[in-house]
Amino acid sequence: MTIDYKTLHETMSMPNPHFPIKVHRTVFNQAGIVLFPHHWHEHLEFLFVESGEAIFECGSTPIHAKPGDLIVVNSNELHYGVSVTSELVYYVCIADMSLLHSGSVDAAETKFIAPISQNRLLLRNLIRGDQKTIACMHDLIGELERRDFGYELAIKSELYRLMTLLLRGHVATVLTKDEYAERMKNVERFEPVFRYIAEHYMEELSVDLLCGIAGLSRYHFSRLFKELTGRTVTEYVTAARLDKADHLLRNTPLTVTEVAAASGFNDIYYFSRTFKKHKKISPSQLRT
Repeated sequence: MTIDYKTLHETMSMPNPHFPIKVHRTVFNQAGIVLFPHHWHEHLEFLFVESGEAIFECGSTPIHAKPGDLIVVNSNELHYGVSVTSELVYYVCIADMSLLHSGSVDAAETKFIAPISQNRLLLRNLIRGDQKTIACMHDLIGELERRDFGYELAIKSELYRLMTLLLRGHVATVLTKDEYAERMKNVERFEPVFRYIAEHYMEELSVDLLCGIAGLSRYHFSRLFKELTGRTVTEYVTAARLDKADHLLRNTPLTVTEVAAASGFNDIYYFSRTFKKHKKISPSQLRT
C-alpha cells in the first residue's frame, strides 16, 4: 500500500506577495491547547508574548515563554507550540527575507542577508530582557497593524534595525554550506515520520516501522530523531497521544475510557497516570 505523506513544510501565503511580511494577534483561553502542530517554512517567524505563558519548541529545544519574551524561529526550523496558562495572547510576525534583499550585491547582502536567507546564520531562539530588541519588535508590530502612509518604508527600516540588533547580540550558530545541507536533509527526511505519527497515533508505532519510513538504520534513526525533537520516539508518540486526549476531553462528550482508547492508550490506569504526570491535572478533573 502506498502512503500519501503530507508534508510538514508549510507553504506560506502573504496578503501582499510584493511586500512579504505579515502579523496577527492570537488569543487562546485554555491551558494545554496545541497552538500549532510541528511544521517548518523558509520564512523567519517572530513570536512575541503579550500575556500568559506557552511552551514553544524550536528544533529540539522547548522554551517556556513568558510575557515580554520574543521567540525567533529560524528559517527551516521545526517548531511547535502549546499553551501553558488559561489566558494567552501573543503576536506572530512572519517575514520573507527577500524583503531586505539589495538591488545589487553589497556587503550587507553577502555578509548578513544571504546567510540568514540560506539558513547558514542561525539566531538564538529566546530573546529575554533585551529592551532595545523588544522595543523594536513593538514598533514593527505597530507599523504592520496601523499601516499609516509610508508604512512600507517604516517596516523595512524597523526590520533592518531588528536584524541588526539580533545579529549584534543573539547569533547562535554560523553553519558552513555542508552543515546547512546536512541539516536540511535531516529535516526533509523526517517529514514523513512526523506526519505518519500524527495520522497513526492510535496504532502501535514501533521504532522499526518509523526508521523504515525514514530509510535509516535503527541506531541512526534514534540518534537523529532525538537531535531533531529533543525526545525519544516513545516520548514523542506519548506527547502526541496526550495532546489528542486533551482535545477530546475538552471538546467531546466521550468518557475518559473512550478518550483513552481513541488516543491510542489501551490501559485506562496507565493513561490516567501519564496524563496527570504530563498535564498536571487528571483526565477526570479536566471534565469538572
